[in-house]
Amino acid sequence: MVVFEGITKEFRASAQGESGFKALNGVDYSVPRGTITGIIGRSGAGKSTLVRLVNGLERPTSGRVLVDGIDVTRLKGADLRQLRRSVGMIFQHFNLLSSRTVFDNVAMPLEIAGMSKPDIRAKIGPLIDMVGLGDKLNRYPAELSGGQKQRVGIARALATNPKLLLSDEATSALDPETTQQILELLKTINRDLGLTVLLITHEMEVVKAATSRVAVMDRGEIVESGSTFDVFLRPQHATTQTLLASMPGAGLPDWIGRRVKDTPSAGDDVLIRLTFLGETADQPLVARLTKELDVDVRIMCGTVDEIAGDPFGNLVIAYSADPDVMTRARTFFEKTGLLAEEVGYVS
Repeated sequence: MVVFEGITKEFRASAQGESGFKALNGVDYSVPRGTITGIIGRSGAGKSTLVRLVNGLERPTSGRVLVDGIDVTRLKGADLRQLRRSVGMIFQHFNLLSSRTVFDNVAMPLEIAGMSKPDIRAKIGPLIDMVGLGDKLNRYPAELSGGQKQRVGIARALATNPKLLLSDEATSALDPETTQQILELLKTINRDLGLTVLLITHEMEVVKAATSRVAVMDRGEIVESGSTFDVFLRPQHATTQTLLASMPGAGLPDWIGRRVKDTPSAGDDVLIRLTFLGETADQPLVARLTKELDVDVRIMCGTVDEIAGDPFGNLVIAYSADPDVMTRARTFFEKTGLLAEEVGYVS
């Protein structure tokens, strides 16, 4: 659906004394049709610059951007306006006109396109119902919550029947509960309308909840990409590992972390992080491990969750660091398909 080929983007030094910099450096990446694909990275990684190339708000210094086979970098005038009607966009700060009602904000792209008032009314009503604001048609932005404003922004982005929806940090200004509601709405739109969604964010929780594929950006480059499940399960690049480490439940609680040692002493326990996925996610494997080892197995901390709709869990356990016990435990992990990582030792 979207293909980036050898994209670089350089911003030159300004007359006001701002120094130039390279925002994108040789980006090659494809966004599959029908997916919700996340682009994640720290502030300044180049995410927003990349997404603004898709609808021609920015032009690359070199390389091509293809949207549904059309080279956006070559479009001008009416051709560019036509492409933009097929690419909806929602923003972090909503970008609503305060003097227009919900209905009028959503209708604005159709008014600009020259659609008749009866056709606009027939089009806008169902869209506003879809985003759950059927009772807010005549309200103004000042009367809406942040989540409701973003729903207006989504309805407006859908007004021109786009094939592609761009979301640039669209949930960053929202509280966690509202963020989850907006992500569920985007997933519904993706499923029911077959819309491809390109979602720009710095929040791993958003990527985990909504996307099926993810690309990680750092200093203007894509440093890792793949299915969301695989990237979360086996992060390869240091940037990905750092971003994942910031998620709740990803690290050891302080009360455990302060006690962890690199080498064991007599009588110590070994700490093991177990990763449950797929068919192992709902099996009583810890109980079986306790029986297999014939020693106490303590659960220290853990989380059970899902990534891109697939079950996933992390559990940190502790048992005797006796070499024979550890050998039998490794055999058990191999036999059951559990992923086990040695974290350290505790007294």
